Amino acid sequence: MNPETQTRTHAELVVDIGPIAHGGHCVARHEGRVVFVRHAIPGEKVRIRLTDAGEESKFWRADVVEVLEASPDRVPHFWHVADSLRAWSHGHPPVGGAELGHVSLGRQRSLKADVLAEQLKRLAGVERVTEVEAVGAAAAGDHGPGAPGLGWRTRASFAVTPAGKLGMHAHRSDQVIAIREMPLAVAGINDLRLWDIDLTGVERVEVAAPANGSRPLVLLAPAEGTRTKRLSGILAQLPDEVSVASFDPAKGDALQLRGRTWVQESAAGHEFRVTGEGFWQIHRDAPETLVGAVKGFLHDGGYLEPGAVVADLYAGAGLFTAALADAVGVTGSVLSVEGAPGTSRDARKNLHGAPQVEIVQGRVERVLRQTPRNFDALVLDPPRAGAGKAVVSQLMAAGPRAIAYVSCDPASFARDLGYFRQGGWQLAELRAFDLYPHTHHMETVALLTPPA
Repeated sequence: MNPETQTRTHAELVVDIGPIAHGGHCVARHEGRVVFVRHAIPGEKVRIRLTDAGEESKFWRADVVEVLEASPDRVPHFWHVADSLRAWSHGHPPVGGAELGHVSLGRQRSLKADVLAEQLKRLAGVERVTEVEAVGAAAAGDHGPGAPGLGWRTRASFAVTPAGKLGMHAHRSDQVIAIREMPLAVAGINDLRLWDIDLTGVERVEVAAPANGSRPLVLLAPAEGTRTKRLSGILAQLPDEVSVASFDPAKGDALQLRGRTWVQESAAGHEFRVTGEGFWQIHRDAPETLVGAVKGFLHDGGYLEPGAVVADLYAGAGLFTAALADAVGVTGSVLSVEGAPGTSRDARKNLHGAPQVEIVQGRVERVLRQTPRNFDALVLDPPRAGAGKAVVSQLMAAGPRAIAYVSCDPASFARDLGYFRQGGWQLAELRAFDLYPHTHHMETVALLTPPA
């Protein structure tokens, strides 16, 4: 193979690694063409394996297979199947989900801060450098056994290999790689030892193990034609104290096989029922961290007081709603809006004892249009795609005194912030949290204020 002339997928090249980019890869160039390289660190010289490299493509994608000049921030990867160097030496790509595992935690956070700053400048026209804060055990300096930044996921999603073994997908691929551990997950997930179970007949497995130690839930998505007897065989291999349900990913419906179809979560002094695949923050310390940031911004600004009128949009099972209800008291009011019917039902159960809360199931834009009112503050926690221009316009038209925007994606947040700024709004406060160690993801909480 001639690495200087080959351009097809799986050819190898030697490149110098440039800056970090959004999405978990770094930028390199080969003969003028941009190559997005995963498993690298800025400043390194590496040998890469092209994984997506059409002649007509605007850019190529690649994985690092050999490090020729290493960054001082490179560390041994804690997970063999996610380690690009080791995985490709064994003839297969690495699994996704730990793409920064080769980088020291401190440098991970500085790289994420670089990404956030670049997205804010490019998409919102905002010049701002914000530290990405460590959370939980990482912030306390108590990392426990093994590599730091592990054991934080209370939820995990798995695929199943054609041989019926638990696995995960390679990045941007249908290929499923068998696994025998999930180091990012809490002990409640690893202790199930799902990799020892024959999962033939199942296409996907979702697991939730609440940080409060309550009963975990295993969701099985059966392949078409799988018989109940096959699921019963899997059920018999799981501990009796584990709830098990089958579910349809397209519909989101969960069918009880044993125990409950939901888990009990605890946060901010409240208990929350979360059914099936219903949304809940996956880092064990995320709920408390994000509630604290939101309440801090709104309270310090004088927007969240007894008697205030507020709303929680994209409310999920009611995490922020409950905290807002506590703050405004029975003399205030909280409008809680969630689009998913099942999750909205959870919110009703979770907040049934709070008379100041109104739960509405529906799209945010429709609910705001049909229930106009004067808000003191809004909490906005949209999905990864963000709120979008139409919703941002509605939010500004609603005339709140402030908006706390919670985001898990710096690109969609920066885009939405640009829309707010076009309407004269300002970014008053911003915090960023490393709630996904060893991945490129981060969480931000911003305080947005209207024109004076």
